[in-house]
Amino acid sequence: MDKIPLETSGEESAIRFRDCFSVRYIQSAAILCRLGYGIEKTSAASGPLSQDVLLQHEAVILSSVLSSVSFLESTVNEFYADAADDAYFFADEKNETLLKTIGEKWRNEKNFDRAPMISKYQKILAIAGKPSFDENDQAFANVRTLIDIRNHLMHYKREWVVIHDDRTAGRGEETTAERFEKVLRKKFATNPLAAKNLPFFPNKCLGHGCAEWAIVNSIIFTDEFFRRLELPVPYEGIRDELVTR
Repeated sequence: MDKIPLETSGEESAIRFRDCFSVRYIQSAAILCRLGYGIEKTSAASGPLSQDVLLQHEAVILSSVLSSVSFLESTVNEFYADAADDAYFFADEKNETLLKTIGEKWRNEKNFDRAPMISKYQKILAIAGKPSFDENDQAFANVRTLIDIRNHLMHYKREWVVIHDDRTAGRGEETTAERFEKVLRKKFATNPLAAKNLPFFPNKCLGHGCAEWAIVNSIIFTDEFFRRLELPVPYEGIRDELVTR
């Protein structure tokens, strides 16, 4: 949390705060991820878990994945707010010049808040004269898929899910669940608590492996974003808290 002293004409003084929810979100994602890992390890050691514990596992994994995307979104929005409000917390003159340039151009940018999250990151890099992420960049592609998962979960529409075998594979229009399976199947370990006869998404997908993948790739992406801007990352001070197991 950044503090800005306010000068007053009286004897009392006030302090303004600019909170940093991006840090809270990634801390939350890591804590929830570790809780999910603990439940999975308990199952491996003690056998079948109660329905209540299975629901706890589902809750912490879902929340961890959603918090990772909230981290990505709040990071870029906080960056925008600091630049637009001339609220700089960098002593380096070069950094302040860069943020002023970004802030000035953004003030003339219409509907910035409505732009897709990933487009905001690209726009900032373009304004700063830095190379944008290539569409084929692995970190960029992983984050884009992660955002797709969040959007699907947050704006969920029911659809038929088909568990394929050799007789049904390739038939009919590809569902969202099938698309996620195609992209994610080899990205991380599947949920060990999911029954074998359940579909990959969401059941086998949403386990500790997915939550860990979401956190790791979110940080890789934002690390690279700030590296290209030559700016410090806002979560550097709590990086050692972001372990996932």
